[in-house]
Amino acid sequence: MGEEAACNMTLMPLKVPHFVLVHGIGGGSWCWYKIRCLMENSGYKVSCIDLKGSGIDRSDAKTILTFDEYNKPFTEFMSSLPNDEKVILVGHSAGGLSLTDATHKFGKKIRLAIYLGATMLKNGFCTEQDVKDDSTLAAMLLRPGPIKALVSARFEEGMIDSDEVPRVYIRTTQDRVVKPEQQEEMVKRWPPAEVYVLESDHSPFFSAPFLLFGLLVKAAASVGIY
Repeated sequence: MGEEAACNMTLMPLKVPHFVLVHGIGGGSWCWYKIRCLMENSGYKVSCIDLKGSGIDRSDAKTILTFDEYNKPFTEFMSSLPNDEKVILVGHSAGGLSLTDATHKFGKKIRLAIYLGATMLKNGFCTEQDVKDDSTLAAMLLRPGPIKALVSARFEEGMIDSDEVPRVYIRTTQDRVVKPEQQEEMVKRWPPAEVYVLESDHSPFFSAPFLLFGLLVKAAASVGIY
């Protein structure tokens, strides 16, 4: 290889990793403000989604009856991405349902799915116990959530098997909402590529933002984004 060609290769800009952050029920894109600040100051591209009836979307949760309706803002966002772009998804709590739905529908656009103390069910809510867990979660959080919409979540394999999308689970060991034993059970039922442990409560983006940021960057590095 000539010296000029080598120089041109060296100067080619690296594609900036794009993180897409999805909140849990009762939250909104505002939950991520500390993490977004840390990421953008470190040169990453970040998008935060408000699901229907969440954040600045003032839709009445009682009128949102299906998961597809609740998840529509995220689905539209993923649809709008160029076909040659691959993003890193981060889902907190019930936001894990949105990630799983995306792995079925948009697998080719996802480099990595990171579940943060999140609901990680390959086929959605298929058992009575799954439904009970999420109802408890919704009752404890900030804003009334569309329970009927969430428990209606059922996922079918798309053109790409969801297992082809790399997944990382971040366990929140002091979590009193999605309890550690519930997280462990979901990991056993659908094992991800990696499991990280974070000594935090249910909302590490508030209580441990620097530690969480470090794990998100570590997870991204595990799929070779650099």
